[in-house]
Amino acid sequence: MSKMFKVLLSFLTALVLTIGIAPTAFAESHDDPGTIVDIAVGNDDFSILVAALQQAELVETLQGEGPFTVFAPTNDAFASLLDALGVTAEELLAQPDLANVLTYHVISGQVMAGDLEDGLEAETVNGETVSFDLSGDPMVNDANIIQTDIEASNGVIHVIDTVLVPSNFTLQEVDMEEDDVPQTGIESNIAVLAGMIMTAGAFVFVLTKKSAESK
Repeated sequence: MSKMFKVLLSFLTALVLTIGIAPTAFAESHDDPGTIVDIAVGNDDFSILVAALQQAELVETLQGEGPFTVFAPTNDAFASLLDALGVTAEELLAQPDLANVLTYHVISGQVMAGDLEDGLEAETVNGETVSFDLSGDPMVNDANIIQTDIEASNGVIHVIDTVLVPSNFTLQEVDMEEDDVPQTGIESNIAVLAGMIMTAGAFVFVLTKKSAESK
């Protein structure tokens, strides 16, 4: 068997292993959508929300049995709030009332889009109520509901374009340290797959180089 053929065989083996592992990495997410937190972590447009949940120590809560209904603000929604408040994302995440704001986006129980009615009011985990306007484009308070019924294993997510701010929220001045900035620290399955492919490519490159040097 020629050395070049061995290199080609090694490449094909590495490729087959990579492709074979990939479905395994995605199988669980395909069969089980994961918790509300899992879905948020897997969507780059919720990265500020995920950081906020971590900072407010609500990740474990929203990974619980539930069910919960979460109105999830996008990064653009947070950007608009930051502009309105005149603060940075880090300063917002350092707010003592952060958990109070986030729980204003959560309703106990699973409320699907079809369960909503015009004028309906619902109590949030925060204790205050939100109201729904379905006379035009669906809204919760002053936020447009731009995507509905993202089902999780412990509830449902509806995406909104504005951060809901409870009436009892007061912006406070905070001292920021670099170490205070929260990090998600969680790699997505896409990143894992990319890493496997890069590893397989590097393996083939080394084998090819060794084959050429031995000639």
